[in-house]
Amino acid sequence: MPLEFPVNAGRRNVRAARRKRSEKEPYVGRGPRTTSPRMDFLVLFLFYLAAVLVGGATICVCSRTSYLRGLVRGGTQVFSYIIPECLQRAMLSLVHYLFHTRNYIFVVLHLTLQGMVYTEYTCEVFGYCRDLGFSLCYLLLPYLLLTVNLAFFTLSSVTDPGTVTKANELLLLQVYEFDEVMFPKDARCPTCDLRKPARSKHCSVCDRCVHRFDHHCVWVNNCIGAWNARYFLIYLLTLTASAAAVALVSTTLLVRVVVLSGLHLETRIDDLGHAQVIDIFLLVQDLFLTFPRIVFLLGFVVMLSFLLGGFLCFALYLAATNQTTNEWYRGDRAWYQRCSQVAGAPSAEPQVYRNIHSHGLWSNLGEIFLPAAAAAAHYEKKRT
Repeated sequence: MPLEFPVNAGRRNVRAARRKRSEKEPYVGRGPRTTSPRMDFLVLFLFYLAAVLVGGATICVCSRTSYLRGLVRGGTQVFSYIIPECLQRAMLSLVHYLFHTRNYIFVVLHLTLQGMVYTEYTCEVFGYCRDLGFSLCYLLLPYLLLTVNLAFFTLSSVTDPGTVTKANELLLLQVYEFDEVMFPKDARCPTCDLRKPARSKHCSVCDRCVHRFDHHCVWVNNCIGAWNARYFLIYLLTLTASAAAVALVSTTLLVRVVVLSGLHLETRIDDLGHAQVIDIFLLVQDLFLTFPRIVFLLGFVVMLSFLLGGFLCFALYLAATNQTTNEWYRGDRAWYQRCSQVAGAPSAEPQVYRNIHSHGLWSNLGEIFLPAAAAAAHYEKKRT
């Protein structure tokens, strides 16, 4: 019978894990065992996950205000009195190299983590799932997503994001309207000595002006601009989907093991001497002792799925509203400063930045996925 080996193996592994704990937590009677409430690894993992998500959301919200920048400056001043000056210089040099110069460290880190996840998936999860009779198409879905993801990762890395040069300067100046707030009409880039097209920005890391600049991504070691934004969006989508697919297959495997081994029907003796069905915390703890690498992999890809899913939703929101990360970050502050200058009084009421580039959902998405056609349409519209 095809299920005989994995079921029996699962039961033997669970029994072995129990025997390892029997010295500290002896069984009472024939089945139930005594346990005491404690902060196990699942609670710690959930607490860590919540802290990461809340911290990320807080940074995203506060990054548009001066509050976070004030905290960073204050923290820097405090640490400057504690950390030796030589160590400060070394740290600043390292940060400058990692985040302000083009290098392949994060690319190598990205590919290493991805390789480790899929190695563990292949060596552990895939084999167990095949023994339990999982569909081969279901198990190959993460590999399909990985292939597509690596293709668009490469395109995001090597494609020119839209470098502004002397040759295309006049053409790019005709693509977008100048709002005279964030993008004044006669602005020049002092580094490139070029007129700055609307929605462009000089990237200090790549040392070039980029048309429809979104942000510089260290994970692909390239700027994200007009010509590679579509590749980056699909890369982010497939990366999130691949993490979610690995998490889904791993979760299905563990649930199947629990059901077939009857682990969820086990009982324990609580502090009052009553027999109770094993709860979710002890259940996951038993699984961790039996399949530690699979449970650790599951925790990692679940956390990664949440983080990537949040960033993906933010990127889709920007695409649907025809904004860039740079414009979203600078928008309200640039409009408020402009209104204050025009009013000539510091008491001018703040106003919300008006996005003049949004022309409906499908038009905005077409600008992302068909940038050449959208640029030509904008150019013809301005000429007429």
